[in-house]
Amino acid sequence: MYPPKFDYYRAESVDEALSLLGEHEDAKLLAGGHSLIPVMKLRLSDPGILIDIGRISSIKGICKDDDKVMIGALTTHTEVEKSADLPAALPEAASWIADPSVRNRGTVGGNVAHADPASDLPTVLLALDATFHMKSASGERSVAAGEFFTDLFETALEENEILTTVEVAAEGAGTGSAYAKLFNPASRYAMVGAAASVSVNGGTVSNAKVAIGGLVNCTKRCAAVEAALNGGGTDDAALDAAAKAVLDDLPADEVIGDMHASAEYRRSVAPAMVKQALAKAVARATS
Repeated sequence: MYPPKFDYYRAESVDEALSLLGEHEDAKLLAGGHSLIPVMKLRLSDPGILIDIGRISSIKGICKDDDKVMIGALTTHTEVEKSADLPAALPEAASWIADPSVRNRGTVGGNVAHADPASDLPTVLLALDATFHMKSASGERSVAAGEFFTDLFETALEENEILTTVEVAAEGAGTGSAYAKLFNPASRYAMVGAAASVSVNGGTVSNAKVAIGGLVNCTKRCAAVEAALNGGGTDDAALDAAAKAVLDDLPADEVIGDMHASAEYRRSVAPAMVKQALAKAVARATS
């Protein structure tokens, strides 16, 4: 199936891309194309004009600076997968995205801007308290992950803005993160995905952050799980009890289902995925 006809522009810089966005009201940005092109082929989107930003070098790559790591929006999933500078949950999640051809072309920025509820990176970035940096013709602004993902395929990114970088805290001693998911065997999209980041000191958990995706309209933090974890131990019983608390974060009427898995099934699997993520995160924090 072919997409509808469109005009094509290639931007050599962020400023040039912003200028083109200002000139063409119905334009869409094209990076790796794994989100936009399929929906165009299905006639779910007909932008008329595509602005290719895939060659803008200033927003590519991963840079660690003391206690933070900056990820350029055009960084590919393969680059994330191979990075030793990122919190462990990010390379782990990137390694499970689709297949090598998709990981070699798909970008972090395109992935999170599309905000597919079955995508992996939004869930991990929410658990890592990431910050999203954006630029428009009027200036720059930053949005915390908790405010960036707003609804089904919706984010805080405005039509005239470009996501330039994603910032996460570097993972120091005593802190660990992990991602676990039940994936669709054909597409490898998450039917249930769980991400956790914890600090452990003297056998006690603190600063626990847990997020879940794949079974709700957009990734969400799990306040009940975090409350059960903080100040508690790291033994199997403690992690099991905390993981089961995810059901308090997932009211039955919020969970979505489809032909691959019912809402009831996804909700029943959620505690197991959360426990897997917690167990790995704790092991990494204490190793």
